[in-house]
Amino acid sequence: MSHRAQSRCLAYQSDKKVLDYARTDRRIWMLLSFLSLWVGVSAQETDNDIGTETVTVVKPYSPTVSDAFKIRSSPSFGDSIVLQKKPVAYSIFSVPVASTFTPAKAKASKVEKTPPPTLYNSYASIGLGNYNNALVDFYTSRDFNRGEDLLDFGLSHHSSRGDIENTPLDTDFYNTKLDVSYAKKERDLDWGASIGLHHQFYNWYGIENDEFDEATVAAIDEGQNYFNAQAKAHLNLEDSFFKSGHILLRRFWDGVESGENRVMVQPTIELPITEELVTIKAKLDYVGGSFANADLNNTVNTTGIDYGHFQVGLNPSLLVLRDDLTLNLGANFVYGNDLENSNGSFYIYPSVTASYRLVDEMVIAYGGIKGELHQNSYHGLVDENPYVSPTLAIQPTDRQYEGYVGLKGQLFSNVGYNIKGSYTAENRKPLFLLNPENLFRNDEKGYYYGNSFQVFYDDVKTLGIFGELNIDVNRNFTLGINAEVYDYDTETDNPAWNLPSLKGSLFMDYQITDQWFMGANLFYVGERDDLVATAVPNAAPSEFPSAIITLDGFFDANAHVGYRFNEQLSIFAKASNIANNNYQRWANFRVQGFQVLAGASYKFDF
Repeated sequence: MSHRAQSRCLAYQSDKKVLDYARTDRRIWMLLSFLSLWVGVSAQETDNDIGTETVTVVKPYSPTVSDAFKIRSSPSFGDSIVLQKKPVAYSIFSVPVASTFTPAKAKASKVEKTPPPTLYNSYASIGLGNYNNALVDFYTSRDFNRGEDLLDFGLSHHSSRGDIENTPLDTDFYNTKLDVSYAKKERDLDWGASIGLHHQFYNWYGIENDEFDEATVAAIDEGQNYFNAQAKAHLNLEDSFFKSGHILLRRFWDGVESGENRVMVQPTIELPITEELVTIKAKLDYVGGSFANADLNNTVNTTGIDYGHFQVGLNPSLLVLRDDLTLNLGANFVYGNDLENSNGSFYIYPSVTASYRLVDEMVIAYGGIKGELHQNSYHGLVDENPYVSPTLAIQPTDRQYEGYVGLKGQLFSNVGYNIKGSYTAENRKPLFLLNPENLFRNDEKGYYYGNSFQVFYDDVKTLGIFGELNIDVNRNFTLGINAEVYDYDTETDNPAWNLPSLKGSLFMDYQITDQWFMGANLFYVGERDDLVATAVPNAAPSEFPSAIITLDGFFDANAHVGYRFNEQLSIFAKASNIANNNYQRWANFRVQGFQVLAGASYKFDF
């Protein structure tokens, strides 16, 4: 140890001793004070008479602490030899450590949800009403292989056996339909096939009381049966230029030896070119059939009517998407051949559509111009008017173009609208016209008393205006209204037979409570024109005695109400023609008056 270090150590020990002496003196003083106090208390306890004493203080005790030399926190060294610090280098040896720690994920607070409704794979409904009306519906759907295979079965029936006032002939009708379909869905494709059977029964009851004597009326066989059997198939592919294909095979016939075959194949190809998409739709369409009886404009039923029409069509289009603009540019090329007359023609139609969002979803402008060679058929005409006679001339309609422009969108979040104006030019447009009363005929069925309809082809140009408004009042109440106004110009200067100039409808659906629900449908059809004529031997139809009649416009109101006992069982009631107006939908064909039908529906798993 150096001399300086020894001096510092001795000074420290001296200071420590001084502090120890001071502590000892203080302890002695405190001990003396305690003994004096104890002696005084003891004296008080032994002698109740406290005397007076005099205490003289020579000098109070006041201990002091001598100053000591304080060692610096960082003393300076004056040694001749100074040790140099050796630098130390640090390094980290990182070793991976397996960890099973998983941080807990944040969980959103739970919101109470309404439980989803239970889905059942089967449904059955039955209803009965006045006029002996009956309604039956049944549907079931079964899936296999975790939903990849689906089998559907549906059956529906609607019939009536009631009589209509001022109509001497039977007015029964039956409409029964059966459909069975199978579909399979895979990763890159889905396909399916279906078969359907359809039977309809109607009566040509369109004659008035006292128009014919009772013997003539009793001899009329006014019933007509329609039968339809068809098969369909479809195929949709993903990640392939061949996108889809549809096939239809149909056989349609009636109860008076009329028959029709229909074959239609429609493939679709999509080819992406740069940022655009080119779609090519093709069509092969054949319809052919025969009627055993001649046209009712002939007073002699000599030969029947045969027809056959074949079409080949190609419809390429280019889809352009640009922000708010959607543009589809295309054309329709069709070759049509009248097989019975060996007459073929080639047609080119425009196929252009466009839409542009002017103000988001509030205002969308749209328009287009399209045309087609529409294939008419006996089956399609019966769907429009089941009271046609089995003596029709079937021709395709050359729809040269239909140009239209419009605006649609949402006025408010719950109010939607659609306004459209259109102009259409059609050659050989089929118009339903009353057959002339032809008492020279004695066909098997009684459709030649002016109680059936023929098809009259005319070239018609149509100017139309359409408006529609849909309102979602709330989640449980929806309301809609639409109106259509038309003006017709015909090549023959005849009226556009049985086409109204004004149509309108109003519909509503209201979910009153969880159990109660209701709905209504009101529609109006304006005046139509038809022709009443009488056939004359050896005369052209234009020379027949005839008169134009105007059918009054009619208003019809229908409503329904129902109650759900639970998710499976519910009951309903339907009212039709509430105004009890026996209007004429077709000339001399009045409808049933006020009708009520009630029934029940049941959902279940089958």
